[in-house]
Amino acid sequence: MSSLAESNVHVREVLNIVNNQLPTRPTSDSVAQSWTRCLKEFRLDPARFVMPPVLTQQELTARREAASDLIACSKLEMTTLYQQLADPELAVVLVDADGVIVHQVASVPFGEAIAADGLRVGALWSEREAGTNGMGTCLAERDCIAVYQHEHFYPRYTSLTCSAAPIFNDRGEVAGVLDVTSRSKLLQQHSLVLVGMSRQMIENRLIDARYRHANMIHFHSRPEFVGTLHAGKLAVSDDGVVLAASRSALFQLDFRSYAELCGKRIEEAFNVSLEDMIARSIRGSFHPVTVYSANANNRFFLIAQTPRDAATSMSRIFMNDPTSRALSTAATRARPVRVARDTTGQAGRLEKLSHLEFGDPRMASQIQLAVRVIQRKIPIILRGQTGTGKEVFANALHSISPNNAGSFVAVNCASLPENLIESELFGYRAGAFTGAQREGRRGKIVQANAGTLFLDEIGDMPMALQARLLRVIEEHEVTPLGAETTVKVDFQLISASHRNLLELVQTGVFREDLYYRLNGIEINLPPLRERADALALIHHLLASESDDPPTLSAEARHALLNYAWPGNIRQLRHVLQMAMALCDGPEIDCSHLPVEIVQYASATPAARLGMVTGSTPAIGPFTHSADDADTSELNAIQVKERETVLELLDEHRWNVSSVAKGLGISRNTLYRKMHRLHIRLSHDGSSAPSDS
Repeated sequence: MSSLAESNVHVREVLNIVNNQLPTRPTSDSVAQSWTRCLKEFRLDPARFVMPPVLTQQELTARREAASDLIACSKLEMTTLYQQLADPELAVVLVDADGVIVHQVASVPFGEAIAADGLRVGALWSEREAGTNGMGTCLAERDCIAVYQHEHFYPRYTSLTCSAAPIFNDRGEVAGVLDVTSRSKLLQQHSLVLVGMSRQMIENRLIDARYRHANMIHFHSRPEFVGTLHAGKLAVSDDGVVLAASRSALFQLDFRSYAELCGKRIEEAFNVSLEDMIARSIRGSFHPVTVYSANANNRFFLIAQTPRDAATSMSRIFMNDPTSRALSTAATRARPVRVARDTTGQAGRLEKLSHLEFGDPRMASQIQLAVRVIQRKIPIILRGQTGTGKEVFANALHSISPNNAGSFVAVNCASLPENLIESELFGYRAGAFTGAQREGRRGKIVQANAGTLFLDEIGDMPMALQARLLRVIEEHEVTPLGAETTVKVDFQLISASHRNLLELVQTGVFREDLYYRLNGIEINLPPLRERADALALIHHLLASESDDPPTLSAEARHALLNYAWPGNIRQLRHVLQMAMALCDGPEIDCSHLPVEIVQYASATPAARLGMVTGSTPAIGPFTHSADDADTSELNAIQVKERETVLELLDEHRWNVSSVAKGLGISRNTLYRKMHRLHIRLSHDGSSAPSDS
């Protein structure tokens, strides 16, 4: 069908819906109401597209100044949201209360492409100007909304999908809208949820920014939710008057409007005074303390915090509370760290993950991102080089997830032989095959029921099993080998790979539909050589090995910090364990470190390129025999796999040991795979390949 014909079909559909005629496809009530407004109230014609108006530079500057708080509180969340959705054909858009785009995050090519359709900073995207769209219809509905392609009013926008959420200020007014606009059909499942979560973060930041000199109270009916987005948030003056409240706070306290709570004393919400809340929070080291509603009908858990510069308030509270007076100044000094973490709304869970990072901003941002989505049971993919701690990260996420009472079950898809991975994952009934255990086996998926299933190196899962795993994820049930009945399962799914799964999809060795079911969110773990907290991490690993760990000499510290660490944290831990075993005194020096690490640190950049980059000797050098192999016996998937292996070998200069290490498999396994894929090696020397 031509674009003109498609446009005409869309126009007829809009007119049919507005005139109460039988639609050709299902349309939501909110979209139908929006089409009606556009046609009858705003007098728009779907067949006559008009580009949204754009403000002059002077008008836009005035708009951005008026919305400066909103923009400042949204920028970080917009960038984080853009990174976690990870789609080049996507824009994260912020509009003010009138629908003017005041900030936008997008790739340059996509930004230029949508600018041609009028989607650019300074454009007015209210329903009156742009018809039914995510931002304008969200403003009209004052609620989260997704406007899928054909639901737009104008045919010109039917290639776009919008997910939008209104941002409310502390007075309950709509301050703006956060929107994700994309050309992808595959982001609809989680984008609206993530937009809503980002919106909550922005609303909390607005309260922090506008009431930075107020006392902050975070509360929930369940203690584990006090440090999350689900918690209620109140800004309270020093004399106990409620200045601002989040929407969650109103809901939990059963107030119907902001006016019912704001301006009232805190004792009208809880049965304790502000001073008592703060004093008890200090005594409890800022763990949630128990309080009751003013009518004593409901129990809550809360943390009350004074402003960062509240020396006067703290002095007053300490003078009035004898227990607080006894607290050390060191505890008081440590509080800003807790306050800083609490501004993200995830203090308790971030505290539990503090062993994963020690000041690296990239790692910290990825942890915050993971903490935000784990509560929603969104599937997570961990991406990072071998040894970056993907399983440790996954286990830590399990400890703070809603499924933490269940088991954490880890499966390494690369280390299991292909003929065993199916029975390991799905289990089997008694007598299902020769050699099966007499009592059968439950399988890892069933073991992970009500817990977390961690699939490490998911990219190495055979294609046939990928189809079975997809069915388990979609149907929440598993059928063991040889069994006729299914077992219901519910688990948090975390996958990991050091490879780019999207590239594997494009080469045909990984199912596209499975990729998009696994990839609710991708967390990227930086390699050790790029981490800014390497020294703090080294000290942490030393302390974890001994109650009285040795120190590092200046030379040893220089060598450790300047090494490339191809094996990342796993290699670093092994090196430190060996150094501590060799160290007789209180200090580790260069004599206790592997010689290649010491030599690497002192070598020139040019010399480093030719040095061994692993902690074990490399095998080789090998070269590739002329690629005249007969591949006629290989199927299409094997041909793609062969190309991928050849690319990896080329990247590592045909160092088989290095490729095997990067894939997380043994050299023998890689040799067998190469033999099966008709990849031949020739050795430069006279000796045959060795596995030593």
